[in-house]
Amino acid sequence: MFYTTERDKMRQFFADTWQKAIQNVPLDAMEQQVAKVIEMHPEYHAMLNNAKHLGNDYLPEMGETNPFLHMGMHLGLQEQVVLDQPAGIQAIYSQLGERLKDVHETEHAMMDCLGEALWQAQQNGGLPDESAYFSCLTQLVNPKED
Repeated sequence: MFYTTERDKMRQFFADTWQKAIQNVPLDAMEQQVAKVIEMHPEYHAMLNNAKHLGNDYLPEMGETNPFLHMGMHLGLQEQVVLDQPAGIQAIYSQLGERLKDVHETEHAMMDCLGEALWQAQQNGGLPDESAYFSCLTQLVNPKED
């Protein structure tokens, strides 16, 4: 099953990167970015240190958060910000970061919008609606008054 193989490779990359980071082994640019995200999530450190957990399934309907999806969303959001895609996301990230004074909290707020856009796309069997996603992001810095 190719999904499992790819999933396992990605998860192993996270675990290997974490092991290299805690052993002070030099990291390439991607590994550095992954290690920074892992560092922000001490609740995942024990899981990444134990290979038997890498194959776990995480069921949202059981209240479980998939740590690999969560960290992957951080990485995806960071890439969007670097590329300013969608256009204007860098400014929103900066404005929200100034207001919240916490990079992790800023990314989590923005990831709520990203998660909603991805969920809607999955439900609709299509691509994420970029304008709805950007509208959600804009609401984070310019909330509509009721």
